[in-house]
Amino acid sequence: MHADTARFGRVLRAPEQYRVQIIYTQINRDAQNRPHFRSYTYGGQNLRRYFYPASTVKLPAAVLALEKLQNLRVQYPGLTRESPLRIDSAFAGQTRVDWDSTNATLRPSIGNYIRKVLLVSDNDAYNRLYEFMGPGPLNAALQARGYRRVRLMHRLSVGDQEPGSRHTNPMVFFADSSLQMPVYQQRAGLFAGAWPQLKLQGEKIGRGYMQGDELIQEPLDFSTKNYISLADLQGVLRAIMFPESLPAKRRFQLAAADYQFLQRYLSMLPRQSRAPRYDSLEYPDNYAKFLLAGGPAGPLPPGVRIFNKIGQAYGFLIDNAYIMDEARGVEFLLSAVIYTNADGILNDDQYEYDAIGFPFMRDLGQAVYQYELKRPRRNRPDLSQFKEVQLK
Repeated sequence: MHADTARFGRVLRAPEQYRVQIIYTQINRDAQNRPHFRSYTYGGQNLRRYFYPASTVKLPAAVLALEKLQNLRVQYPGLTRESPLRIDSAFAGQTRVDWDSTNATLRPSIGNYIRKVLLVSDNDAYNRLYEFMGPGPLNAALQARGYRRVRLMHRLSVGDQEPGSRHTNPMVFFADSSLQMPVYQQRAGLFAGAWPQLKLQGEKIGRGYMQGDELIQEPLDFSTKNYISLADLQGVLRAIMFPESLPAKRRFQLAAADYQFLQRYLSMLPRQSRAPRYDSLEYPDNYAKFLLAGGPAGPLPPGVRIFNKIGQAYGFLIDNAYIMDEARGVEFLLSAVIYTNADGILNDDQYEYDAIGFPFMRDLGQAVYQYELKRPRRNRPDLSQFKEVQLK
């Protein structure tokens, strides 16, 4: 970054303003093609500062929903990620779901919610995964695997807060789309425990915020909003892409087909999906690919595949990615945060995403990729396992 001040000078001159955090992890393969990881960070004190994670929280929710299904199958063998389900409501603010026009079966399913989360970062789909998991088990499962700087405590984009955020909907899973034969029923849930206490720095952000049409002239308090550290975000992604590199107690308990499912949709472009189907004009290839490709609609660099989950809200841009180029023998993990809000007012939709945020993400990804192209490796990686992930 210091070697290219034309692209990075603005951010380097104002680290407090932009709250930049970066974790770049090199991957070196041994003679047996086993990956070994070495991480480098940028951001100093910022790595311990709060940032709003936005849609990046959808990735841990997706993997834990699959793990919950895997565990339930022991008692309910007919239950799968594609089992049609009906979601009811049992508390103020909850909504029910009987149909899903984006699914081939026209019925909701955990599998289709995960597809929508990973393909286009659908907020409602995340909310349904949150309701399936429940916030208590969601946080506990992550903490049990060593992801301790995590606080997932509300749905997205529906104004979810206490006490509604503690209550989750009842739902029923069925054998087929006729919804005549229940396979598994989950009662309405209530998380009565304490939220994770993380003692984060800088949870009050900005000099004011909009509340409807009124300007509240004080910082916005994020202490009741979601959080997951950048290191834990990258850790979850690594656990999905390289489960064998972690000790058993830190791995997610998934079938091989579930890992393949996640990997496929982490890298799939919206136009490549058949169900759900997305218009390429509304969802271009780089719609949810900030690193290396952020900015105006366009293709990804030739030969590059990006397995990632992005977030964008309150002036924060986040991307958490595994980037590979099989033909050139390149692979690395890169996770980054930048905050762009020059006027200091939140909820006014006046953020410098286009002018500063997306160009920074694109340039950062390109800088690391170009470095990786030249970096010597003792063993060329065999990346064929990721070339074409086929679902079983």
